[in-house]
Amino acid sequence: MEKPRVAVIMVPFPAQGHLNQLMQLSCLISSYGIPVHYVGSAIHNRQAKVRINGLNHEDVEKIHFRDIPTPSSVSPPPDPNSPDKPPTQLQPLWDSLSLREPVASYLRDMANKFERVVVVHDSLMAVVVQDVSSILNAESYVFNCISAFTKAVFTLDLLGKPLPIEHPKELPSFEGCITDEIRDFLALQFEPLSYRAGDLYNTCRLIEQDYMELIEKEEIVGSRKSWAIGPILPAKLSSSANQSEIHNRCLEWLDKQEINSVIYVSFGTTTSLSDEQIKELAYGLEQSKVKFLWVLRDADKRDIFDGQVRRAELPDGFEERVEGVGMVVREWAPQPQILAHPSTGGFVSHCGWNSCIESITMGVPIAAWPMHSDQPNNSVLITEILKMGLLVRDWKQRTELVKASIIKNILKILMASKEGDELRKRAEELAATVYQATQQGGASKLELDSFISHITRGNDI
Repeated sequence: MEKPRVAVIMVPFPAQGHLNQLMQLSCLISSYGIPVHYVGSAIHNRQAKVRINGLNHEDVEKIHFRDIPTPSSVSPPPDPNSPDKPPTQLQPLWDSLSLREPVASYLRDMANKFERVVVVHDSLMAVVVQDVSSILNAESYVFNCISAFTKAVFTLDLLGKPLPIEHPKELPSFEGCITDEIRDFLALQFEPLSYRAGDLYNTCRLIEQDYMELIEKEEIVGSRKSWAIGPILPAKLSSSANQSEIHNRCLEWLDKQEINSVIYVSFGTTTSLSDEQIKELAYGLEQSKVKFLWVLRDADKRDIFDGQVRRAELPDGFEERVEGVGMVVREWAPQPQILAHPSTGGFVSHCGWNSCIESITMGVPIAAWPMHSDQPNNSVLITEILKMGLLVRDWKQRTELVKASIIKNILKILMASKEGDELRKRAEELAATVYQATQQGGASKLELDSFISHITRGNDI
């Protein structure tokens, strides 16, 4: 009996922004009729399935989930009062990622069942999947969950080279972006990354061409191939009937607002604001008189299902005073659908790449408020290069309290000024560009087709 041709094994990094992108990619590859297996701990596979904003449940059900037993680790709460914002509460989880042996065993088992095994892994999981190099009918590809611009900045900095393209005079410093422990974790990936056969990017060449060309230079990637296949978020977001109550409540509230009248506020899954900063943000929103939808949640812990979550305090009487003008959400919210809603006209964002690419896709300008990791450089891409946003505060002032008066002024510029209208127009133009790129014959669709053709080629690995 002949073996099936190809299986794709997804190995995501256990943090929401990474789980999400590899889940989206899983559904895309599965749409070509290729079996896709999503590998992770039981907790994180469950997390990926619960938080499938924008994806069709029927598409997710086609994915095969493989739970890998993982050692327990402490799950400390995030520290909202830390002056620097990297998600140190997740460090014990990352330090305990002893998945190499069980993943290697699983890959060897799959290699016996299929003619070819294609491993697509997060760049931060190179250590875990490194044994793919010893399996004759297997190959691995890195999926990069950051922008091409940020990848170029990081890569050239490691090589001790300047960015050879015109850019803002001073790029954000790396100080405060990551901790020493995270830097050590990144360093562990360097050698195993050399085993990869190619690179995938959740971006579009039409908006990041110069930076894609930089990171594709032979001195950086050798003879490896690269594919810019983004945005990988579905062009048509799911509208299935079995959505959560909060999903429906958010969208029903937006249905009652005027077009482009609402600012969406969210800082992602790895940032916890201090009580003092939350109060300043609340007062800034209130004083601006701008309509808002604010997702006020604490950062994720290792186990998002343990039920122990800090409930941040708002100023006394705030929600009563802004009733009819603003909505505060404390649960998981349907971000892609919120950004796609006609009433949403702006986004106060930490500039994680998920949020950036979703905002680009939906044509929503950003008030950029980066917190850590790739976010400071993403904010430069958004505000200075793509010119579809403005900066809330400079990275040099990252440890300072952002006062209500600054927030109020930024919101009024973005939502009620000629400058804001121009940023919105630019965002809408970029959205049209990337939409065309993902359609049949478009730049990103052609690259995705090329990747699929490459991994389903004959037996010449």
